[in-house]
Amino acid sequence: MTEKPITFDRVVRWVGTGLLIIGIILLLNRLSHVLLPFFVAWFFAYLLYPMVKFVERRLHLPRALSIIIALIVVIAIISGIVYLIIPPMIEQFEKLGNLATDYIQKSAHITSIPGAFSEWITDNEHEIQQFFKSKDFSDGMKAIMPELFNFLGQTYSVIVSVIASFIALLYMFFILLDYEYLTDNWIRIFPKKNRPFWQELAKDVERELNNYIRGQGLVALIMGVLFCIGFTIIDFPMAIGLGIMIGLMDLVPYLHTFALIPTVLLALLKAADTGQSFWVILIMALLVFIIVQLICDMVVTPKVMGKAMGLNPAILLLSLSVWGALLGFIGLIIALPLTTLLIAYYQRYVTKDSENEVEEGTPVG
Repeated sequence: MTEKPITFDRVVRWVGTGLLIIGIILLLNRLSHVLLPFFVAWFFAYLLYPMVKFVERRLHLPRALSIIIALIVVIAIISGIVYLIIPPMIEQFEKLGNLATDYIQKSAHITSIPGAFSEWITDNEHEIQQFFKSKDFSDGMKAIMPELFNFLGQTYSVIVSVIASFIALLYMFFILLDYEYLTDNWIRIFPKKNRPFWQELAKDVERELNNYIRGQGLVALIMGVLFCIGFTIIDFPMAIGLGIMIGLMDLVPYLHTFALIPTVLLALLKAADTGQSFWVILIMALLVFIIVQLICDMVVTPKVMGKAMGLNPAILLLSLSVWGALLGFIGLIIALPLTTLLIAYYQRYVTKDSENEVEEGTPVG
């Protein structure tokens, strides 16, 4: 096979292609806030489609009604899980607040905290007025105002996010209505000569995404069960509910570390309620976290995800470390499917291992 000579025309095409790719990336970055709800909706439509198809076939219903029924079922399941976790946690925090109030009243020998606060304001009225007129207060307000506007900006972002969620829900509904047509005909946006590459890429992405979702779901289930068992053994408050919450949070890798916040508060509640040492209770809870995390990181994740993604456990741990260092939290989420895709395409287009395996496997006629 002779290599094609590098001509001026080919160089121009390469430069033009590079500029086109850069322009597309810049355009996507510019329109990211508009495109994000659409891609989120497509992802959830992809997850919900099997259920919609099942309802449509079993109950012989129109697609629109099947979508609504599937959404109702999913919302009911999520609501049941939330009802199992949130109300008991709120009840525990209210109990913690009552214990804290009783402690303050007994230690300070006061019968009413609001009354004591208003009495303190009356006794120190002159000092309070002097403070509001002081230069320190004005300087403090100048420093706080930018933070206040930043908070208002974040509140605006939350409102926009809620609106985007409704838009994404509409996107998802209309994508599911014509899911088969969209998945079969999206390839037409590319020129015919480029379609085989994009079709192969889409198949590989779908395969790896399926493997990743199944593997991560199993890892999250095992982690949730292990936390339920560990918290039950140490007689921790809300052992089952907290374990379920941690398992659900682990559907996004390492998101469950945020569960340390309610864990500390529940340890404080148990210490106040039973009279045990807070540090002993907290250390026992942290030991459960450490042991379960070690079991999952050293045994469960390499075995389950390694089998699901077709990666060696050592490569799997290395990919998590590398992508986590490069992209932070997002890198941990996309590490495994992205690493699998890169290895597959390296073997296909660089080392040609896939083609060699096919050639070696074909019988000689």
